[in-house]
Amino acid sequence: MNLRVFLFFLLTTVSSFAQEDAPKDNFSFDASAFYGSILLHNPDISHLITEHPAGIILGYNRKTYGYEDWQEGYNYPDLGASFIYQDMVNPTLGKNYSLYAHFNFYFFKRNLQFRIGQGIAYTTNPYDRNDNFRNNAYGSRFLSSTFLMFNYQKENIYKNLGIKAGISIIHYSNANVKAPNTSTNTAAFNLGLVYTLEQAETEYIRKEKLKITEPIKLNAVFRSGINASDNIGHGQYPFYILSGYADKRLSRKSAIQAGADVFFSNFLKELIEFQSVSFPENAIAADTDYRRAGLFIGHELFINKLSIETELGYYVYYPFDFEGRVYNRLGIKRYFGEKLFGVISLKSHGAAAEAVEFGIGVRL
Repeated sequence: MNLRVFLFFLLTTVSSFAQEDAPKDNFSFDASAFYGSILLHNPDISHLITEHPAGIILGYNRKTYGYEDWQEGYNYPDLGASFIYQDMVNPTLGKNYSLYAHFNFYFFKRNLQFRIGQGIAYTTNPYDRNDNFRNNAYGSRFLSSTFLMFNYQKENIYKNLGIKAGISIIHYSNANVKAPNTSTNTAAFNLGLVYTLEQAETEYIRKEKLKITEPIKLNAVFRSGINASDNIGHGQYPFYILSGYADKRLSRKSAIQAGADVFFSNFLKELIEFQSVSFPENAIAADTDYRRAGLFIGHELFINKLSIETELGYYVYYPFDFEGRVYNRLGIKRYFGEKLFGVISLKSHGAAAEAVEFGIGVRL
């Protein structure tokens, strides 16, 4: 179920890119080869770092020129989609195929490009207790994936052909949907070509910047999904999260948040029972409450119909110790009109992911 929701959200995002209200469409396509190393972010994956992974990154980009108000504020970014093929050059890890929606942001007279993409990956050789027990990085065949590119890019060096070169960071994780989930991060050098398909010469539009003022808004969100503890073979369990918060719009781009979460994490029920029986020296009662409640502050960065949320929280009700009292959340929100929105977020404790959350909410 989570995979279908994620794919729907991804395709909706790509579709919204294609529906930008611009009378003239200019596009570019890019292809880059990369070669790099898996970073040792956790000593538990040291046995998996044996060679240098390599692959290709393909990109489709639609240029913006300021026909929508948000575009000028972000220096006319590109909207697009990427595909990544990565050979981990390790038979235990196999190969990964990924599809992303992305933004390209530009700096220094549009010579420096920063691309951020979020999507889903398919791995050919996930963990299997009988056939591939050494793969403690990928516990499921489908993974969440994020990638970043920092590139020097020069278009139209020879007719419509240009070059790009820089570094890329590619992250794969299933966010504890299924154990194990140690994940991998690849840092790589990339080099490639850019082909610009310009149907017409288009000037960047500059508009008068209007100040956005709003009263404090109240939000209610329901999130759900499935996840697991770090104990392999203990199963997957649904979770439910109720959130309420107030936000205050500071500008066209930013709003601040403050609110509360209540967590109903069923995997903790199983974990509490397991620890009460298997580790009596820890003095954990089998009927310890699995629920938690926290307070958080956050920030929302508005782009177009999408926004990016970052939140930092602290559990005020915390009967069972799991990964510490401080938690954080990073999410992508998609608005449907003025009030309704959908959200996909990653909840974690520092670098330790707990869950991918799929939610719906209302802003009043």
